[in-house]
Amino acid sequence: LLAALPPTTRTIAVLDRTKEPGAPFEPLHLDVLSAVWHSDTASWAGGERPRVIGGRFGLSSKEFTPAMAKAVFDEAAAAQPTNPFTVGIVDDVSHTSLAFDPSFRTDRAKVRAVFFGLGSDGTVGANKNTAKIVGANSDLHVQAYFVYDSKKSGSMTVSHVRFDEQPIGSTYLIDEATFVGVHQWNLLQRMDVLGLAAPGATVLVNSPYPADQVWAHLTTEVQQQVLAKGLVLWAIDAAAVARDAGLGNRINTVMQTCFFQLSGVLPTEEALAELKEAIAHSYGSRGEVIVERNVAAVDRSLAHLHPVPLGDTVTATAVRRPPVSGEATDFVQRVTARMLAGEGDLLPVSALPPDGAFPTGTAKFEKRTIAAEIPIWEPDLCIDCGKCAIVCPHAAIRLKVYEPLAPAAAGVAEGVLPHKDFRSREVPGMQLTVQVAPDDCTGCGVCVATCPAHDKSEVKRKSINMRPIGEHLDRERAAWDAFLSVEAADPAQWDPASVKTSQLREPLFEFSGACAGCGETPYLKLLTQLFGDHMVIANATGCSSIYGGNLPTTPYTCNSEGRGPAWANSLFEDNAEFGLGIRLGVEAQQRTAVELVGVLRPRLEAALGAPAVDDLLANVDTQGEMGIRAQRERVVALRAALAGIDGADAARLQELADSLVRTSVWIVGGDGWAYDIGAGGLDHVLGSGRNVNILVMDTEVYSNTGGQASKATPRGAVAKFAAGGKGGVKKDLGLEAVTYGDVYVARIALGASDVQTVKAFLEADAWPGVSLIIAYSTCIAHGFDMNRSMSQQKLAVQSGHWPLFRYRPSPDDDAHPFQLDSAEPSVPFAEFARSEARFAMLARANPDRAKELTDLAQEDVSARFDYYRQLAGLHRAAPGQAGDAVLADDEDEG
Repeated sequence: LLAALPPTTRTIAVLDRTKEPGAPFEPLHLDVLSAVWHSDTASWAGGERPRVIGGRFGLSSKEFTPAMAKAVFDEAAAAQPTNPFTVGIVDDVSHTSLAFDPSFRTDRAKVRAVFFGLGSDGTVGANKNTAKIVGANSDLHVQAYFVYDSKKSGSMTVSHVRFDEQPIGSTYLIDEATFVGVHQWNLLQRMDVLGLAAPGATVLVNSPYPADQVWAHLTTEVQQQVLAKGLVLWAIDAAAVARDAGLGNRINTVMQTCFFQLSGVLPTEEALAELKEAIAHSYGSRGEVIVERNVAAVDRSLAHLHPVPLGDTVTATAVRRPPVSGEATDFVQRVTARMLAGEGDLLPVSALPPDGAFPTGTAKFEKRTIAAEIPIWEPDLCIDCGKCAIVCPHAAIRLKVYEPLAPAAAGVAEGVLPHKDFRSREVPGMQLTVQVAPDDCTGCGVCVATCPAHDKSEVKRKSINMRPIGEHLDRERAAWDAFLSVEAADPAQWDPASVKTSQLREPLFEFSGACAGCGETPYLKLLTQLFGDHMVIANATGCSSIYGGNLPTTPYTCNSEGRGPAWANSLFEDNAEFGLGIRLGVEAQQRTAVELVGVLRPRLEAALGAPAVDDLLANVDTQGEMGIRAQRERVVALRAALAGIDGADAARLQELADSLVRTSVWIVGGDGWAYDIGAGGLDHVLGSGRNVNILVMDTEVYSNTGGQASKATPRGAVAKFAAGGKGGVKKDLGLEAVTYGDVYVARIALGASDVQTVKAFLEADAWPGVSLIIAYSTCIAHGFDMNRSMSQQKLAVQSGHWPLFRYRPSPDDDAHPFQLDSAEPSVPFAEFARSEARFAMLARANPDRAKELTDLAQEDVSARFDYYRQLAGLHRAAPGQAGDAVLADDEDEG
């Protein structure tokens, strides 16, 4: 270092991309400081060592731009520079941040393009292809960088792509774009997407309106920016072109074609020819039909691309929607909203909570409005089955039963809230509403595909039907607000053991960032409906931890009493042990609370009476909604009595009183955790005999990391690390657990039997030992239209790929604990395999191997079902439990 520094150096500014609490300076700063301090003064001009200042930059991927670098140089030249300092961080607490001029730029790239899209619409993939095409077919240098959050789909993605004749060394995001692509119309309504546009930039908009009507539908802010910057607008209804070409909502090919036409980075004819080659390369494995549809979209696009006539003045009355709804809390309005608007880096240090705690139940404030179509309820056809609600991956469609006068009592005007008479023998005279949250729905269509109620005179018309959101948005927003305001009848009046009655309970997992049509989230939502107000979840890393513990919004929420799931995530590999530790902690707290009640019993009996104390202790592990409510009332009385008792024991019991109410502990994760990474820990828990429940959402692949094969991947399926189709058989995790004899085990598939699914959850929670539920979870990695998520699960069961069973341990020697819940396979495995790209792509690439593996998979299906049928006929009593040894104080486990 010293050899590289000129002798005339007067000031050295050291930048660290880290924060080391407790240290006087950051590590690199200290290293440089030490080196300079120990240097010979004679080696420096004037015989004086240079001063060393240090700063922090780039934490949490904060930008470091040329303007910030200039600010550091300016500070180094100051007579009394700030030391230490921060740059790019708005530090209004310790006031160490350097001011910089954001207008200072060194970016000279010829084409600086920024594209705004939504996750899963193909925008990111299209821009990756664009960079490859231009890089391979021109002398231009290309740089591409992509920004997106951890939501699985539906969140905003931003692609930054530079093209220039000279090498590009810009290691920061584009902040003055010559081209802006807005691939989703609603982003114009709620985000400042034109803030990055340079004066005179070209803007391409995917618009549902004709070009001559676009100006009238823009917000005030957008019109102001267009006129102030002299922007050039082009519009295309990419969604219509994609639909006509058979691509559904995948607009990427259409928008990519338009970019080549407008940007001039390549001659149009050459660009489109190369684009078609890239399509064949990218989509060839998915079949010729997919390739032909994308090529057709390319050929049709330019005919639908038109310039937008601009007004001379701002004529709009509509304004940009706020990032969160108006009823959001102060913290959400001040902090979360700015993060959702893409302005998180602009938040000052003082805005963030000192302990890092963010509120839960905030996903409901996002109102992303990403669906093109939403389900609309037809009360006259509804049969009150609840199937639409139980399959909804995002809790966006719900049932509510209420007294006929409840809407009027809530101030709901007549006609705002559709309703019908609710069919119930137990509680007659009620009304039912099935309502969608229009801004939170992802438009997956699973509810409509599942709905069994048809109009006899018009078969395609169901009790719920997908309709364009634009035609219904305002009315459905008003209906949703009314739906939330109406007081529901107490769901405890109905036994939750049926699909319909389970859906009368409030979901405490809502509006997550999971993919549209996700096969995992309906199970989590049902879990919270049945046990959410008294459950603790240990969540393995994976899809469920990402959409479950996302920042800045959280889908897990509370009921009106402030009760909801307690959720925690440790690691990928130790989730089973983590959950077991939670169970042991719950038991320890409960034991201590019971002991303290015993210690304080004379004084508690004086305040409450002996029967009340007996009831309190007798119902520590009581089950059922009414039983838990009654126990909570006893705990309230206990707390009141403790308020009049002095001493450390009473104070400690006040802290632990809630542990006298039953806690349901659930260990949740995917197949990558349960079958592979965490298998050893899971087996340890299965053999523990403890009262823990395990939910494995089996997508048969590592979904969160991009679709790698796991031991759950079935024979013949193509996945990463199994490009030639997995040759081995799928591990039977359920059968492994059955061998213990005292573990409740259920293999379920919501789309095949929602009744069995609800039963399995209730039985698992009621079993006093270990319970394991393995839930078949459809995934985008399987390669089919996700609106068929439930019917695909049914096909998996019908083909024998996923037989349903429950193993219910019993101390009875005559018991038949293994119950086969699905019929003998009625569909060949090959038919199921043909319906999913993960199997079908192998048939196209290597037909001989595909046939070999499909034949072997069929043998697997037949052999497994025969074995299960034999198990169903066996008598088996659960092994007895000796209980845990209790060590004396002077003993150890040596």
